[in-house]
Amino acid sequence: MSIIKGISDKIRGKRQGHKDKTQLNSLSEATVYEALKSVVDPDLHKDIVSLGFVKKVEINGSIVNVTVQLTTPACPVKEELKKQCEDSILKIRGVNEVNVTLTFPSSSRPAQAAEKKNNGLVQVKNIIAVASGKGGVGKSTTAMNLARSLARTSAKVGVIDADIYGPSIPTLSQAGKPTQMDGELVIPPEVDGIKLISVSMFSQGDKAHILRGPMAANLVKQFLSGVAWGELDYLLIDYPPGTGDIQLTISQIASLAGAVIVTTPQELALADVKKAISMFTTMKVPIIGIIENMSYFICDGCEKKHYIFKTGGGKKLAKNSGLPLLGEIPIEPYIVKASDEGLDFDSEGSKLPESYKQVTDRVVRELAILNSNQGLGLNSFSLAWK
Repeated sequence: MSIIKGISDKIRGKRQGHKDKTQLNSLSEATVYEALKSVVDPDLHKDIVSLGFVKKVEINGSIVNVTVQLTTPACPVKEELKKQCEDSILKIRGVNEVNVTLTFPSSSRPAQAAEKKNNGLVQVKNIIAVASGKGGVGKSTTAMNLARSLARTSAKVGVIDADIYGPSIPTLSQAGKPTQMDGELVIPPEVDGIKLISVSMFSQGDKAHILRGPMAANLVKQFLSGVAWGELDYLLIDYPPGTGDIQLTISQIASLAGAVIVTTPQELALADVKKAISMFTTMKVPIIGIIENMSYFICDGCEKKHYIFKTGGGKKLAKNSGLPLLGEIPIEPYIVKASDEGLDFDSEGSKLPESYKQVTDRVVRELAILNSNQGLGLNSFSLAWK
């Protein structure tokens, strides 16, 4: 019996050794890549391997280290994708530990020929117009708070106040004047990690900016090409009302990744907003979607939504234009204090931070889809007169 037992033990030992070897052989870079094909980007509807997001796989015994490069640090599903990567790799036999590192590209937007001469924009990935065509809809407030919401995700953000005749960004941010130069480029001041520039930073007190259209457009051109923006994930441009020289100049100088349209619910605003949509369509600038501002008011204690400026205008406009409704921003008394004092919306009980977060997440996701479908941005400017 002892002889049989000894032979049996040897056979079992060989089989066990064969099993361990099989487990070891099943853990390879190819196996890891295959496992990661199960992780699908929810917006682009492709797996992260096909999208080229998986940049590096390292195997050290039973430990797997993976580097995944997403399109932006503001990606609203980055933690979800990271968790899916970890779970998919842990299913591989022989893996005991997974470390997933998320990185983001340093550059993702091809520059136009005009931009290549302008060092200020060469490291800016996405230039986004925040426009309305209509004054008084809270466009500047929306632009500034989109910037703040993006900055909270660790994205690098800048804002250009292109409303030469009625600049609001310095009040909304309490930004000071530029005090330094980088060669021939102006270094913009920063507030809450956001780089900002506005004509009011260079004016005296309450003096009006009395300029003809071409002169105003030239000022905006300097903001685009003469400012040391450095490496930015997003540069938001707060557009002035209307469809004139300034809007045309921006589209000629900068490769706009897309436009965010701001409206309020009532027909009086929608009439002008439709013209802004038409302008961007004519200039072949992709429209990311529509934000309805001042959608409703919630009074203290009742939690009931009061629709001061009618209801459903933004939703109707989005449907008729074939555009996404990015979100509805409520109106709150705290917005007055925050805007006048250049404060962030961090008041306890305020619904604004969550509203802007939801809108910002949608902007990021819609922009990622546009970039994927259109080769990461607009490469040329075209205007067709009819």
